[in-house]
Amino acid sequence: MALRAEAFDDVVMPPDDLGQVQNLDGMLHRTNSATLRGASGEEMLLPSEVYEVLLEVVTAMSKGQAISVVPKSQRLTTREAADFLGISRPTLVKLLEGGEIPFEQPSRHRRVLLSDLVAFKQRRRHARRATLAEMTRNAAEQGLYDSTDSPDEVAAALKEARTEVVRSVEK
Repeated sequence: MALRAEAFDDVVMPPDDLGQVQNLDGMLHRTNSATLRGASGEEMLLPSEVYEVLLEVVTAMSKGQAISVVPKSQRLTTREAADFLGISRPTLVKLLEGGEIPFEQPSRHRRVLLSDLVAFKQRRRHARRATLAEMTRNAAEQGLYDSTDSPDEVAAALKEARTEVVRSVEK
């Protein structure tokens, strides 16, 4: 999950020399756990959830990306929320006003919880997967997986399958 750096105060930039971070990234990808050693020598196995966050942070930094870890309770402006979803601000406002995503409006400006945006993205992902599964089922029923079909025939049949799915969703 990448958030705009200027949206948060505690942004950590990657080091100028990425070598050490890239080595750490490689090491973390070769294993599925990590142990933390304190200054006194005490060691503790990282919980899997913490390991997964660490892996994401190190991977992003090894690519030269800035990092900001924020709680899901973080409130975002509509601009920040739109950027997070990769959509325009007017499109986000339509989703908010249409009840697709909850929001707060304590004053003149709307605020959106990061957790609500994550939930919306998950719902949208599930809907896309369901649509793709439906299209695949329709394509299989129409015999589109026959290896003798030309690419043009497959493209035309997929276009027809997409049209049928869209029509069934609009009903």
